[in-house]
Amino acid sequence: MKVPVLDLNGKEVEQVELPGDIFEAEVNVGLMHQAYVRQMANARLGTHKVKSRGEVRMTTAKWYRQKGTGRARHGARSAPIFVGGGQAFGPRPRKYTKKMPKKMRREAIRSCLSALLRDDQLVFVNQLTLDTPKTKAMQALLDKLVGGSSALLLLAERNDNVELSANNLPNAMTLRANYLNIRDLLQYDKVIVPLDALELIVSIWGKGA
Repeated sequence: MKVPVLDLNGKEVEQVELPGDIFEAEVNVGLMHQAYVRQMANARLGTHKVKSRGEVRMTTAKWYRQKGTGRARHGARSAPIFVGGGQAFGPRPRKYTKKMPKKMRREAIRSCLSALLRDDQLVFVNQLTLDTPKTKAMQALLDKLVGGSSALLLLAERNDNVELSANNLPNAMTLRANYLNIRDLLQYDKVIVPLDALELIVSIWGKGA
């Protein structure tokens, strides 16, 4: 499949052939969802914790005498039913890590890229460079390429001028192409792909890789 390649002014300058095994794969929504859930689960720290009745700092003396008060019998004020007492069945530290076979993770990325191409969310440019790190210049560039849409800018390697220019924009983010992931691909309206980043994507996620 051939797609147009734009310059930084938004004008078509050439066309590029996309490999079908990456950009024309079957769109498997269930697989993409599984990969997304896995990524979000693996990002959780799982450090949540509350104190049980045995961990709260409170006297262990019997609150009041057993009989003769007309009240229910209680042995400690640290019981969960009292203010300041322990929490019953509260969250404890745990791991939320989910596993997913490598072949399925790779296929989810291909499925996602194919879906983005099908929905005209991929914007291919011949290069993505700025002379100086300037937020205003980056905003002007995005206006020409994607209009008012939010955008994920893929980079083949470190580019300080582009990365610093996009840092202060709430509707844009830069990402190295070798760190491509489901969450970031699905989070933005458009994905800007320079040709050098496209070469890296093909080398990593191609069927022959």
